[in-house]
Amino acid sequence: MLKRTILLLAAAVIALGAGGTAPASAQQQRISFIRDAEVESTIRAFATPLFVAAGLDANAIRVHLVNDQALNAFVANGLNMFINTGLLIRADNANQIIGVIAHETGHITGGHLVRLRDGLAGATTEAIVAMVLGAAAAVAGAPDAGAAIIMGGTQAAERGLLRYSRQMESSADQAGINLLERTQQSARGMMEFLDILADQELLTVGRQDPYVRTHPISRERVEFIRNFLTTSRYADAPIKPEFVALQKRMRAKLQGFIDPTRALQTYKETDTSIEARYARAIAYSRRPDYAKAMPLMDGLIADWPDDGYFYEMKGQMVFESGKAREAEPFYARAVELLPNEPLIRIDLARVQVESDSPEATRKAIANLEIARRTENNNTELWRLLSIAYGRDGQIAMAQLAQAERALLQRRMPEARSFAERAERGLPAGSPGALRAQDIRRAAEKPKDR
Repeated sequence: MLKRTILLLAAAVIALGAGGTAPASAQQQRISFIRDAEVESTIRAFATPLFVAAGLDANAIRVHLVNDQALNAFVANGLNMFINTGLLIRADNANQIIGVIAHETGHITGGHLVRLRDGLAGATTEAIVAMVLGAAAAVAGAPDAGAAIIMGGTQAAERGLLRYSRQMESSADQAGINLLERTQQSARGMMEFLDILADQELLTVGRQDPYVRTHPISRERVEFIRNFLTTSRYADAPIKPEFVALQKRMRAKLQGFIDPTRALQTYKETDTSIEARYARAIAYSRRPDYAKAMPLMDGLIADWPDDGYFYEMKGQMVFESGKAREAEPFYARAVELLPNEPLIRIDLARVQVESDSPEATRKAIANLEIARRTENNNTELWRLLSIAYGRDGQIAMAQLAQAERALLQRRMPEARSFAERAERGLPAGSPGALRAQDIRRAAEKPKDR
């Protein structure tokens, strides 16, 4: 079994165009996305009130966490919002993150994505981020590298595709502060974030954070929000205590996973706060030093016995230390406490598949079928489901799961082959057989230009 880390589930190398002459630094760039139940739950908590106030379906907007230390956030391809881990770690407080989300929501409600839809139609999340990196590289003075990266993302891309105009930025600011006002939150965090970035306009382009390159910053925008705060009813509204706690835990968790050394320097042994203990536990587990990590997690669970994310983290540590069966009770307790977190169900199913017993296999299938209601585009889910169905003797269902996975990964000949085999093995007219037909037809469609 390949060793996995929950926070670094998927990584895709940016493809360079044939014969491209991009420098080594561009060739070495990688795109990776973070999937973590707790971090995603925190972002949902911050974003949902804003989406609702904007009249959007909060469940329809997908938030993607990009594992990149640069400050950046953007929206693209319909209702997709991308946020860099660098922004989440470097933000001083929850209000700054909420301000960024409010601004990006303003781009959605302002219809600023219309010009992106044709260019990004059908693009994968990896391709979209490749385009952003390519645009940033081009603007930074490496047009050849930028063009190569963009071509690797999608043939339909144009160098300036993801750059907003100053008029759009001002419109998104206005929409953002209106959303904050409607949700009785201060726009001070948005101003603080823009104030930091405004200083970067004086730097050479290559030293600027990507957010500045795709979102033109100006002192006029900062002053607009500063003036708004003088009349806002909620200018000095305190951040909700629960948001303060969530932001501290999220930053500690991300830093513990992404930069364990810095986390141990930041969250010293003398710091007994919940987030400091959490960060140290995770950082030690990354080394890995389970002799120090496990007691810290045990202490957190003892002090907060109803916190499902602590059980999830303990389960991951036990699993990664090579004790799959011993990890199952921790994941099971996490699912019991957090029944609506599909990623944790997938982790529980993983250890159940590892157990390789008929009873555990049937439990894994049940958990994966529940998780796929909201994680239907999760390739790891379909991989596990194909294994579990195969072990349970349901070969046609295993083939259907393999077809789903191949379709998501755009391996069309393989998707068609598995779908055809699944269709032959499933009862005619059954939901599985109909889905196999849909996959086969999708795999037979001619590729986009």
